[in-house]
Amino acid sequence: MNTERHFIPLNIALLVVSDSRTEADDVSGKVLAERAVEAGHTVLEKLIVPDNIYRIRAAVSAWIADANVNVVISTGGTGVTGRDGTPEAVAPLLDKTLEGFGELFRMLSYQEIKSSTMQSRALAGVANGTYLFCLPGSSGACRTAWDLLIKEQLDYRSKPCNLVQLMPRLMEK
Repeated sequence: MNTERHFIPLNIALLVVSDSRTEADDVSGKVLAERAVEAGHTVLEKLIVPDNIYRIRAAVSAWIADANVNVVISTGGTGVTGRDGTPEAVAPLLDKTLEGFGELFRMLSYQEIKSSTMQSRALAGVANGTYLFCLPGSSGACRTAWDLLIKEQLDYRSKPCNLVQLMPRLMEK
């Protein structure tokens, strides 16, 4: 019996939260898209929306209602300024929060940016069977999150366990 795990490609939606970025100068969204495709996943859609909780929530809600979207990754809006609203937009949509993601992200980020990492409100969770990851807007933060946390957890071959193997059970009641 073959017990080897095989890669399962996922459909990913990317949201860039920014009041100033355009497709021409968006670096963080491009970093995430490139890494997702390099890993073997499909980027179904990429949007840039202003830092407005209702615009963010509308985009994320549409994706979590779409059975074709497995993962939503946002970048931007996780800081502490008055305009940073991604956590407030996304948190009410979550069925479950993955507290460990934010904790691990800040631990890893600390090695690069020291105490400035306390300003990050990165978070992750599950909503309607869809994984959501909310990352800071810097390309460095996106690289750290993807390379050291997300990539491995979105790869069914990762052992001892990964988020992909739990997907068939996410909608259990």
